[in-house]
Amino acid sequence: MIAIYLAPLYLLVCAYILFRSIHWIQVLHAVFQNVWVCRGIGLVYLFVVFSILIAFMAPDSGFRRFMKLLSNYWLGVLVYAIMTLGIADGVRLIIKYPLKNINFPGREILFSNVGTAVIGTVCAVIISVISIYGVINAGNIQTTKYEISVGKKAGKLKSLNVVLIADLHLGYNIGCRQMEQMAEKINAQNPDLVVVAGDIFDNEYEALDNPDRLAEILRGIHSKYGVYACYGNHDIQEKILAGFTFGGRAKKQSSVEMDEFLEKAGFTLLRDEYVLIDNAFYLYGRPDYERPGRGIEERKTAQEITDNMDLSLPVLVIDHEPRELQELADAGVDADLCGHTHDGQLFPGNITIKFLWENACGYLKKDNMHNIVTSGVGLFGPNMRVGTKSEICDIVMHFNS
Repeated sequence: MIAIYLAPLYLLVCAYILFRSIHWIQVLHAVFQNVWVCRGIGLVYLFVVFSILIAFMAPDSGFRRFMKLLSNYWLGVLVYAIMTLGIADGVRLIIKYPLKNINFPGREILFSNVGTAVIGTVCAVIISVISIYGVINAGNIQTTKYEISVGKKAGKLKSLNVVLIADLHLGYNIGCRQMEQMAEKINAQNPDLVVVAGDIFDNEYEALDNPDRLAEILRGIHSKYGVYACYGNHDIQEKILAGFTFGGRAKKQSSVEMDEFLEKAGFTLLRDEYVLIDNAFYLYGRPDYERPGRGIEERKTAQEITDNMDLSLPVLVIDHEPRELQELADAGVDADLCGHTHDGQLFPGNITIKFLWENACGYLKKDNMHNIVTSGVGLFGPNMRVGTKSEICDIVMHFNS
């Protein structure tokens, strides 16, 4: 329902951008003053504006995939169009009214056609450069390294090389090309263990362009102890409209196809359960805090996680959202590995996200527990990253032997 209430605001913002853009291009060249040219530009613009709704309503097809991609790029451009035009017009209004009695060189030019052309061109360049950079940056997966010490013995292990990934969001934005790059970077770390902290899918299994090829690529990830995963809040089957979900009151959970895909990909899914690996350490996979999924009405508490464990051994937890850090530390967990936040994904989200989470991204020591939150491999919504990075995390854990 929130999407319905926000729709008028979205249309008003898009109308504002169209109005300012038409005003700008009309002073650039006389051809844009032709009413039919302006109408043609307006129709193309409306097609882009409504691509979100068209993609939502279209049946599964190549056309829908195209519209979904178009709408995801548009959402990213829209963010920076609003910011850039808003700042430019805000400054002009301040100069025009509150500071109207202050004279400075070039004041008259600022509000002339020449001034409009220059300011409009500068805004267009800024929006274009940021958007192009965001698209390129989103496709460049980086490796972030951590080194931590756990004050416990882990059998015969002196250290453990863990690669943490999260937020693949396989679907319209993320496909085979990104997964090939990710798998190559993971294997380059020669990991002992690979863990996937949720949001493997992007809500719709049908959005996977080539599931068999994707599963084959993911099967190519090599590690000594295998690949383990937990589900996140997007690992469910439901349709998305501009980031808002529509699924009725039925319990939201993964589709059978999603579960089968993970088996084909060689991922071991942990649903509120643990495994004891090599008699050396525990690995626990928590269901998502908001959407625990099939067969789980309420996930186990932090204390219940470790109740039946030998806490003289290291305890590693993968949890999609970085919540309940103190509770996990109190329960004897040694490392809590998370995703979910994307580090805000788009500036200024990378700044505001820090006010929402105790550890929005990166490393935090909570008593004796190490918490690491990755910004993730993939994307949700806008197909861009600005001020953040796509990453895998290579974590070397040293044990007290």
